[in-house]
Amino acid sequence: MAALLSIPWNAFGCLDFTLTVTRSPTYLAQFPPEMIDYIDTFPAWSIVAWALGTWGALLGSVLLVMRSRWAIAAFAASLLGLALTTVYQWTSDAPAAVTGAGGMAMSALIWIVAIALLWFAMRMKARGILD
Repeated sequence: MAALLSIPWNAFGCLDFTLTVTRSPTYLAQFPPEMIDYIDTFPAWSIVAWALGTWGALLGSVLLVMRSRWAIAAFAASLLGLALTTVYQWTSDAPAAVTGAGGMAMSALIWIVAIALLWFAMRMKARGILD
């Protein structure tokens, strides 16, 4: 059940990434101008890290549903991407949407879910459920 629920959660992260980096006008219309300005300053390495975090997590979820041991590697790669993205957010001049209470709460939730999914995959591997 956890594996199935993680797919829409991680798919939304991929959707957010894709609509942001492809500059979807409809999607970006919901953001204040300072957030769009901030996104425009992302260095290439942070975009690659963001992609690794989001797409690695979705791959991990799919592999978890398929009961593949490779889910662990995908979730670990996702955490690496998340760590690099978080470092960039904390060291850059991020707007209040990122550094405010709501942004910090969302960041904390993403970390909790990402760590929990890696832990869950490792536990399933130890129990012999993942091949």
